Amino acid sequence: MLTTLKNALKIKDIRNKLLFTLGMLVVIRLGSQLPVPGVRIDQFTNWFNQKIGDEFSFFNAFTGGSFERMSILALNITPYITSSIIMQLLTIAIPKLEEMQKEGEDGRKKIASITRYVTVALALIESTAMAVTFWNGNLLNDKKVLDAITIVAALTAGSAFLMWVGERITEKGVGNGISIVLVINIISRIPQDISNLFQQFVLGKAIAVGAVAAIVIIAIMVVMVAMVVVLNAGTRKIPVQYAKKVQGRKMVGGQTSSIPLKVNTAGVIPIIFASSLMQLPIIVCSFWGYQGTGFWGHILKGLNSGNWCNPNEPVYSIGLLVYIMLVVFFAYFYTSITFNPMEISENMKKQGGFIPGIRPGKPTSEYLTKILNYIIFIGAVGLTIICVVPFFFNGIFGAQVSFGGTSLIIIVSVVLETMKQIESQMLVRNYKGFLND
Repeated sequence: MLTTLKNALKIKDIRNKLLFTLGMLVVIRLGSQLPVPGVRIDQFTNWFNQKIGDEFSFFNAFTGGSFERMSILALNITPYITSSIIMQLLTIAIPKLEEMQKEGEDGRKKIASITRYVTVALALIESTAMAVTFWNGNLLNDKKVLDAITIVAALTAGSAFLMWVGERITEKGVGNGISIVLVINIISRIPQDISNLFQQFVLGKAIAVGAVAAIVIIAIMVVMVAMVVVLNAGTRKIPVQYAKKVQGRKMVGGQTSSIPLKVNTAGVIPIIFASSLMQLPIIVCSFWGYQGTGFWGHILKGLNSGNWCNPNEPVYSIGLLVYIMLVVFFAYFYTSITFNPMEISENMKKQGGFIPGIRPGKPTSEYLTKILNYIIFIGAVGLTIICVVPFFFNGIFGAQVSFGGTSLIIIVSVVLETMKQIESQMLVRNYKGFLND
């Protein structure tokens, strides 16, 4: 990886793209320090810290701490992520959007344009809800309508600005801009988390105890990163043979190819869906000031990941079982709407392709579905293990960190994908140079 970066910096075009990306990331981190005008930041921070459990930790990690500081980038790109997920689901449900997607580049541009509008609408709704919460919670400097309007405008503009920055990075920088923005937000929280772990388990302990604790923490991080790399790299290749046919005076075809099916077919989407669904009731209740009592209070505690794997209150770990089932469900659900075995089978049949030992048509579709279901289950189990490990150590040892399995999967996936893009750009550049010579 370091060798690839070193070689990339020697090429002017790629070096300029890397510097542009770095410059945009600096702008993002500077923007995350600018407070929203009209909000009592100190009182908001106290309100934030008083929230039960860690219902906002997932959201705060995705915003790089901007939400905790209530900066103008507090909403960050979460509205864009939600908008993208909504559009992907609607593309399956609405025939018009499905036709746009099949129109090629023009169709994708239209969908991207709609996604931007939905993003702004979601940001406007979320910022309005936050302004109302600040108003009711006496978190405003002055209870004036103008202050509330300023907060809504600032938060909405901040989210739209980050969306624009992400698109510019994709266009003029390196990698997928939105993913890189998300990764830099998550990475910005890691030093603080490591510092917290060091102070909790190493600092002030006996030398032997502190050394063992440090080794265990490092070993767990290394193993989890290795598991993420293996999970992302895991692929099942389905061999495909194309029959020979005559075109004009030539015999064409007869090639052997393959259909690569990734073990982690749905990526990090199942975790995001499951986490969002579990935390939504808690966040809504927190904004409305409802802490939960009686039966519903126990339900809210069960949904809170901060109460899972706690040996003193094992009943709340039922929420972890619900979370695991949701991850597995969304892994199958998301893959079912993004990968169509019947369509793949029909396309192979039209092109004269077939899987050795499997008849074209319905048998091929059934075979792909069978293999896919097996692979999805393995991927879902891998995702679950990576996500449950932080919950386990949090419940047993109280190791509270803002990043977990979800964050690690996102970081490793985006870094690997960005490095692949850099390598491909280097190959294209060298290939062009060879032609020019």
